[in-house]
Amino acid sequence: MGVKGVVERRGSVPLAQNYHKGGMMKLSQLIAVAGVGLVLTLAGPARAETKVELKNVHLCCKGCVTAVGAVLKKVDGVKGKCDLENKTVTLTADDDKTIQKALDALAKAGFHGDTGNKKLAMKDDSGVKAGKVDKLTLTGIHNCCPMCCKAIKSIVKKVDGVKADTVKPKEKTFDVTGDFDAKELVKALNDAGFHVAVKK
Repeated sequence: MGVKGVVERRGSVPLAQNYHKGGMMKLSQLIAVAGVGLVLTLAGPARAETKVELKNVHLCCKGCVTAVGAVLKKVDGVKGKCDLENKTVTLTADDDKTIQKALDALAKAGFHGDTGNKKLAMKDDSGVKAGKVDKLTLTGIHNCCPMCCKAIKSIVKKVDGVKADTVKPKEKTFDVTGDFDAKELVKALNDAGFHVAVKK
């Protein structure tokens, strides 16, 4: 065997090792990529959040904001943000069902607002009937402070035919007397950010 043959044989060892290392690196990269793909597959597609802005909510003070926060805290899966200046409550959740639960909870606490969304909205559950009455007892309104009370009185007073009311600070139930349209009164309160129901 010549010197040349020895050199070729000895030189073949490093080449084989390099090939082996290169192949292993490529294999490792393929496994890593496959692993990432598997993780993404198991995780599934990212869920789209449902977001609703409730406008024209009665928010006159920090007490109102605190009350909204306390209500939403009891609804699992929803996040809320109050804007005192613009009178809005922004709700965020993973699905429509949770958003509707939050809206129902706010209504039950005496808050009302417009979502601009027919699918996700405050329910018309006041129980009021159209037509004139001489007395109507409403309940469930949010009325946490003298400012809330003043706002309620101001709204009620503007309804045609209303002569008197028994609204007092921190009282959720009150009477309205006169000769007025019951549905018009409830609508006026709703438009101002208050949710009410007719007491039976």
